Amino acid sequence: MFTPITKKSVSDSVFEQLRQRILAGELAAGETLPSERHLAETLGVNRGAVREALKRLEQAKLITIHQGESTRVLDFWETAGTELISSLIFDADGQIDFEVARSVMEMRSAMAADIARLCAIRSPEIAENLLRICEEMKLGDLSARQDLNMEFWATVIRGSQNVAYQLAFNSIRELYDQMRELMAVVLMEELNNLSSHRTIAEAIGAGESEKARKLALELVSTRAPSSLVG
Repeated sequence: MFTPITKKSVSDSVFEQLRQRILAGELAAGETLPSERHLAETLGVNRGAVREALKRLEQAKLITIHQGESTRVLDFWETAGTELISSLIFDADGQIDFEVARSVMEMRSAMAADIARLCAIRSPEIAENLLRICEEMKLGDLSARQDLNMEFWATVIRGSQNVAYQLAFNSIRELYDQMRELMAVVLMEELNNLSSHRTIAEAIGAGESEKARKLALELVSTRAPSSLVG
């Protein structure tokens, strides 16, 4: 059932193997995991490495550990947070799960609209930085525009002063970094639409929250191929 660990980072390897089996459904929700000792023997590692890996799995809300009792697999669809997205986006063969990718793009669209609205209400002064970014985007190549586009939205989200959106954005940014080349294609239209970036910045600076919301939604909704957004 398990593959012996051969990597130098033993605890990381144990964590990755167990996490992948949980996400793949090979270890089903409600199932009891073997004891630390049994896992250590099966995987060919020390119990300390297993214990550390199990703690990380518990922190990720993939398992629940009851001291002196059994360790059970949780239904991660009910318990896990956005930090798990980067693990779900790729299947066991390293291929992109387009249903998950589509979900991320849909969440991004909804977030972009609302953070622009909130930014216009709470931090219109941030428009100065946004306009600076817009000017830099004119001069950069596609790779530079990717970075600047990310900086643009990172600035807007800071201006929204919404902690929950900020944390969700962090998860999206981590995922973006893992598939940068694909995202350059997916977001090509957005990256080249410099005028819309500027009008969003101007609407935020003017405190026009509803206009900022509509412009942001329009910008981020006109980008992905049908294979991603459906």
